[in-house]
Amino acid sequence: MSDLHRVRHWAEALIATHLDPTWTFGFDNAKRRAGQCDFTRHRITVSRYLSARYDDDTNHQTLLHEVAHALAGAAAGHGPRWKAIARDLGYVGGTTHRGETADDLAPWVGVCPAGHVAYRHRRTSRPTSCATCAPRFDERHLLTWTRREITPATRLAAMTPR
Repeated sequence: MSDLHRVRHWAEALIATHLDPTWTFGFDNAKRRAGQCDFTRHRITVSRYLSARYDDDTNHQTLLHEVAHALAGAAAGHGPRWKAIARDLGYVGGTTHRGETADDLAPWVGVCPAGHVAYRHRRTSRPTSCATCAPRFDERHLLTWTRREITPATRLAAMTPR
């Protein structure tokens, strides 16, 4: 588990080394994505919740991923230009985050008839079925959604290394 002060130090060092002084770093409250490159604000952010859970190498790779976005430009996406820059920086991961998410902070919990559980951070706008039981929508596997209270203590516990 990483110390957030250390993550900030690495981020600021990477930004100072590779980007111009208009770029800044910060933590955000994302629960499902590890990092973000905001081209409008010239700001790279990573999730404070996920950074606290991940090991140092994973956090360093997330930072390299986002710095590569900043260097490649908004139009590059995860295309060949971004991939070449990311590889040159030492990034070895994929194009999207597939790691742990902060499900313990999701206020919506869905349960299917077979007992599988799904988490959402936003209320669903239409009926959804269990992806484990049915890869396509199927009424026989409808999720029943309930809202749970997420307290400040829950948020604090989510940032505590496990």
